[in-house]
Amino acid sequence: ENVALASSRSEDEETLGVKDVKRTATQAFGSGVPKRRSSSRSIKRKKFDDELVESSLVKSSSRVKGPPVIEPVRCSGSEPSSSEKKKVHTIKSTLTPPLTMVINPAPITKRVKKSKQPLHVTKDLGRWKPTDDLLLINAVLQTTDLTSVHLGVKFSCRFTLREIKERWYALLYDPVISKLAWQAMRQLHPEAIAAIQSKALFSQNEEALLAKIGSTSQPKLDIFQELLSKHPSVFHPSRTPKSLLVHWQLLKQYYLLDDQSVQPLPKGDQVLNFSDAEQMVDDVKLKESRDEVLEHELMISDRHQKREIRQLEQELPRWQVLVDNITGMSMPDFDNQTLAALRGRMVRYLMRSREITLGRATKDKQIDVDLSLEGPAWKISRKQGIIKLKNNGDFFIANEGRRPIYIDGRPVLSGNKWKLNNNSVVEIAGLRFVFLINLELISLIKAEAAKMTQQ
Repeated sequence: ENVALASSRSEDEETLGVKDVKRTATQAFGSGVPKRRSSSRSIKRKKFDDELVESSLVKSSSRVKGPPVIEPVRCSGSEPSSSEKKKVHTIKSTLTPPLTMVINPAPITKRVKKSKQPLHVTKDLGRWKPTDDLLLINAVLQTTDLTSVHLGVKFSCRFTLREIKERWYALLYDPVISKLAWQAMRQLHPEAIAAIQSKALFSQNEEALLAKIGSTSQPKLDIFQELLSKHPSVFHPSRTPKSLLVHWQLLKQYYLLDDQSVQPLPKGDQVLNFSDAEQMVDDVKLKESRDEVLEHELMISDRHQKREIRQLEQELPRWQVLVDNITGMSMPDFDNQTLAALRGRMVRYLMRSREITLGRATKDKQIDVDLSLEGPAWKISRKQGIIKLKNNGDFFIANEGRRPIYIDGRPVLSGNKWKLNNNSVVEIAGLRFVFLINLELISLIKAEAAKMTQQ
């Protein structure tokens, strides 16, 4: 009956509202008002499905309240109030669709809420599975200590202590999560539940009973079966004589039984360090009797090695002459334009500008010093490095390739630079070169640079 009265009243109010709209429009705006209602025609376009649902939800929420909407309409029969905007607003709010359209979307709103709710809950659930929840509950009931649960229980994921605490508090105090977790645990297979319960941690009371069995005795399953029958309230329902035997052996292994005692480590002066014991050992006692044959062999080999060393020392000046000839130390073949030279085994590169590039020349990229002329250069980058002459007369090499450049055996990595001296050995991907500097020309350059700075 209330619904019928509300619907009939709303129809009467709608007719009254339409008349009031016409009257207020003629009074307030008159004839000289620009056509502003034409711009509102875009509102009357066909709405999409989701917009229809949203609009019906908004209208239903405003309609259900009832009294605040109906009150201003009762006074609509009287003269229009001075504030026309309020009147238009109240009239617009009363022009709602019929009651059937308002009531129909109600189940849709419930359905939307139900579909959104599990998403929020699953976000909170995270990685926890029903098996993990069951493990957690069993472990906490056994130990009443979340830290020992974190250390002793092997979950499906590596949960931190904080995550375990948050999950336990959620199971206790969050009704949504606890309800969902309970439903998921009830759906587990009985065999899975039995397997999880068999992994339950041992409580302190259980370990206290097991520790009373002597370490020297060799208990059989009958003794543990008797323990189970005597103390059914202490032991977990999933305990078997075999599991008790295994845990008792662990306690014995770690000296946790009542008749076992762990010997404390010695303290004070009686502790003997390794270094002190080493000093106390007499080396003479350790040595065996002299082996004359071995000593004779060692003396002969020592004599041979010393002879070879003397021969190499005598040959050193001759090798030095050969090295000087190859590296060009005694060959003053520099002209006035050559700053330095890079001499390899096969070719010699002359440096006649203050900056030259080293690398492997290709069809589309030319390089000042093509190292592929010296030998196999497939490991060398297309732009391996740059040799620069600074204003102070020092040469530097910068490595721009992927592989290191070795200067006198020292690696220069990619992106770094190193100073080059006269007769420095440059090794790039197995190819060796000697860097020779025209000392006369460099000394002239240094002198000119000094004059420039003085001026």
